[in-house]
Amino acid sequence: MPEQPAAPVAKKVPVTTTHHGDTFVDDYEWLRAKDDPEVVAHLEAENAWTQQRTAHLADLRERIFDEIKARTRETDLSVPYRIRGHWYYSRSFEGREYGASCRVPVAGPDDWTPPRPAEDSAPDQPALPGEQVLLDLNALADGHDFFSLGGSSIAPDERLLAYATDVVGDERYTIRVLDVGTGEHLADEITGVLGGATWDADGSAFYYSTVDESWRPDKIWRHVLGTSQADDEVVYTEPDARFWLGIGRTRSDRFLMVASGSKTTSAYRVLDTQDRDKGWQEWPRVEGVEYSLEHAVIGGEDVFLVLHNATGPDFELATAPITPTSVDAWKPLIPHTAGVRLEDVDAFAGHLVVHQRSGGLTRLRILPLDPAGIADDFLVEFDDEVYTIGSGSNPEFTQPVVRLGYTTMARPGAVYSYDVASRELTVLKESEVLPAPDGRPFDPAAYEEHRIWATADDGTQVPISLVVPAGAPRDGSVPVLLYGYGSYESSIDPYFSVARLSLLDRGVGFAIAHVRGGGEMGRHWYEDGKLLKKRNTFTDFIACARHLVAEGWASADHLVAEGGSAGGLLMGAVTNLAPELWAGVVAQVPFVDALTTMLDASLPLTVMEYEEWGNPTDDPATYEYMRGYAPYHNVAAVDYPPILAETSLNDTRVLYVEPAKWIAKLRDTAVGRRDFLLKTEMAAGHGGVSGRYQAWRDRAFTLAWILDRMGRA
Repeated sequence: MPEQPAAPVAKKVPVTTTHHGDTFVDDYEWLRAKDDPEVVAHLEAENAWTQQRTAHLADLRERIFDEIKARTRETDLSVPYRIRGHWYYSRSFEGREYGASCRVPVAGPDDWTPPRPAEDSAPDQPALPGEQVLLDLNALADGHDFFSLGGSSIAPDERLLAYATDVVGDERYTIRVLDVGTGEHLADEITGVLGGATWDADGSAFYYSTVDESWRPDKIWRHVLGTSQADDEVVYTEPDARFWLGIGRTRSDRFLMVASGSKTTSAYRVLDTQDRDKGWQEWPRVEGVEYSLEHAVIGGEDVFLVLHNATGPDFELATAPITPTSVDAWKPLIPHTAGVRLEDVDAFAGHLVVHQRSGGLTRLRILPLDPAGIADDFLVEFDDEVYTIGSGSNPEFTQPVVRLGYTTMARPGAVYSYDVASRELTVLKESEVLPAPDGRPFDPAAYEEHRIWATADDGTQVPISLVVPAGAPRDGSVPVLLYGYGSYESSIDPYFSVARLSLLDRGVGFAIAHVRGGGEMGRHWYEDGKLLKKRNTFTDFIACARHLVAEGWASADHLVAEGGSAGGLLMGAVTNLAPELWAGVVAQVPFVDALTTMLDASLPLTVMEYEEWGNPTDDPATYEYMRGYAPYHNVAAVDYPPILAETSLNDTRVLYVEPAKWIAKLRDTAVGRRDFLLKTEMAAGHGGVSGRYQAWRDRAFTLAWILDRMGRA
């Protein structure tokens, strides 16, 4: 490819808009025309410029890719989990982008110890006696630049498998049905689906959801096997544009549930498959009350567990009859406790599992059941300072054990089986990290982890999870990659990454800023980082960066920031607010043109997002507030740090046009270095490229750029 003498310059086509007396001239809105050859040519020119500007990193990228590949067991298996009469598991194979879904029969009704497959089995050899390959994902992906399995669901009689695939990246899936006995597909094929299928209790039909023009899941359909999609029945349509729909079956298999939710309010429609004559029963929708339903049998009585916020922001666990009940009739089981955020509950025949968090860390709470009701209440304990715990694959209502996962930032994830009766914790599998290409074995002791606290502008203590090479000096000499998100009450809990070892082993630290807008410290943490308090997300992240510098963990000369999606908005905001703090910024599928998006109700997700960001069209105060922080609208004539923006052409969540416009405006407006790169995947969606080797190369590209900004290339 011939070298370009300079970065691409997007032409200006001024579009003037006025809202609440404020006029804004947008020179780059023309880039929204995805199918315009001129737009495609511009994106390709940006890719060529990015390739040219990073050509000197080619060898480093290849070394990082080799490190990720060498440290990963390419031929591997998941821990089998039981569904009725089979153990299900997935396999991966060296040299193949995608793996396979498999199963073997259980030994008997009391068989709850998963078999240990032969991990080094060749693709054409079974990993366990009696293995049946259900889906060969590599074969399904053949001939496609992009492939994603949206979900697969085995029918109650385990004879049919419904699975959904996306070969574009726009998250519009096609459901097909496989007869796992014959290996043949049924004629049924359902297109334009969001996600996967939920089987009816008798296996004669399945349910699925579709989206409206704004990409809102607004309809639930029922498809009877052997009929055409045109004959499918609409089970429910959600008319309120703030709400989205989903459907599932309870672990007990008795109830089908259609959940309707906005950012602040929930409602359910429930079908008792043991009493279909009652039809779908509607549970209450009370503005501002969020709740979930889970079927349980406590003290011999069928009840719904209701996890709700009607009595407090950190949620209460209550019980209710299995017929629709008003909020004030729900009976507390675990009362609301400020600072202990109850996030989810799983019901089994012999115990309940509550997912909760306190002090910024995740916890699992077990409530064993006996004939009289709740027999006990205790936590599954681990001793590390920084960790993440969560339940794993636990699909069977009658199982006496709890599958859970545990990880830290320095220790790979491990899968455990927790026997509720004996309280014994058994390791089923520890993720193996193989030696580096130079033969150095992985050693968790080579890294140290810390939980530190930064003081925000208003005095709030903001937690930071940090991992650095063991013995790292606190003199500012260690480069640090600081990651953040801070929206939707989504918590970025500590996690292990093989790719991150390529940073740590080059003397680089990694930190997660648990900023407000996320859910790490409970519901108030989220409430204090949304709507007209959104600026707290940005100032918290800056406070975390300054704390790392002040305490000697990092220096501004070697501190790189990274975030994606709503975390990409965070990246855009902090570069506007404190450009001097960063040696570089990585913004992945970044929501940087947030105000334009939120002003257009026809765009995907906009109306559903009003309760997160506000409605700037109807509310002048919201418009003014967003106008003050929206990254694209606040690009200024300052010396910005080097920026790498990564996006995907087929992203339906954050459109490619947002980073494309942002980079164009930065180039035109900024002064000083003006080192801005845009990398667009031309055949991918919000999650980036598909295929593990492609994903590793993609991450190697980003890490090489980060190391270059840190002076460690």
